[in-house]
Amino acid sequence: MRWRVAILTSSDRGSRGEREDTSAQVIRELVEEELNGEIVEYRIVPDETDEIMAALIEMADYFEADLILTTGGTGLSPRDVTPEATLNVVDREAPGFAEAMRAKSMEKTPRAMLSRAVAGIRGKTLILNLPGSPQGVNENLAAVIDVLPHALGILTGREGEH
Repeated sequence: MRWRVAILTSSDRGSRGEREDTSAQVIRELVEEELNGEIVEYRIVPDETDEIMAALIEMADYFEADLILTTGGTGLSPRDVTPEATLNVVDREAPGFAEAMRAKSMEKTPRAMLSRAVAGIRGKTLILNLPGSPQGVNENLAAVIDVLPHALGILTGREGEH
């Protein structure tokens, strides 16, 4: 089964073209190689709640992504607002994903507890917040990627619950 995936990077510097978006590249590679996913939309926005919300809504509702993976904006900095923007657009939370990602990252570094990443569902779209670093993206996505096909199958109605 091929999954429709959107990638949203929240980065002030990235949105101004001052920083290469290497985290999104890691997401793209993992999605295509490990998840059998097709990238249907990719966007970089500044760390602004309204812009993040607008992008998430468009990716879910217009592009009909099965999965939106965000990168960046999940830390403790005052400009890190991706979790709040995500919570503003989801219908329901899916906390197990964020818990699993933090737990796996905690095995590598205690700094993982600084992540405020969330996960939730908008319509038939799963939204997962990932860290802003390529290594963090790799570790966090690796923690949940094996469960994603089943979760997306249930969410999109392509398979029944067990």
